[in-house]
Amino acid sequence: MRVIAGEFKGRQLKAVPGKTTRPTTDKVKEAVFQVMGPFFQGGACLDLFAGSGSLGIEALSRGIEQAIFVDKHPTAIHTIHENLQSVRMEHNTEVFRADVFRAIHAAAKRQLTFELILLDPPYKKVKYETFLHEIVRLQLIKSNGIIYCEHDLSEQLPPDGKHFKIIKQENYGGTVGITIYKRIEEGSNDH
Repeated sequence: MRVIAGEFKGRQLKAVPGKTTRPTTDKVKEAVFQVMGPFFQGGACLDLFAGSGSLGIEALSRGIEQAIFVDKHPTAIHTIHENLQSVRMEHNTEVFRADVFRAIHAAAKRQLTFELILLDPPYKKVKYETFLHEIVRLQLIKSNGIIYCEHDLSEQLPPDGKHFKIIKQENYGGTVGITIYKRIEEGSNDH
């Protein structure tokens, strides 16, 4: 696993030990960042179910200024810290060991908003519709912000709605589905 592009291009990242997380492959990471960025002019990223932190670190490498990483597993938190140290990005980041739902409510209390939210939960364990609804309700995503969802192909993700439109939906390798949403304002003609 490595950083694909930007400031830390080529830097190796550690995977979380054990079988509880499955890292997003470099090939998938490269493809999705071409859609989401490929580079960012600052802004903030929220990496939920962060695992090794590789997606959030990729966003930092490509110009995101601040990132918050959330995972509930101690081994993942340890790995995120190690990876952030290896790219020397501890100062622009926060890492929380927490339940993701609790973490998004804590972010809302702090009135944080994000240009990019990364959702890569354990497959078939999360209702994406509930998460997307909560992200909008808590006003965590900025207008035109991007929400990345990685999921099992068997999972149905919500279609375009009044708050989001799908800008990319792709299958990778027969098992991994990627759905990328863009936040739209109600009443805008951006359909």
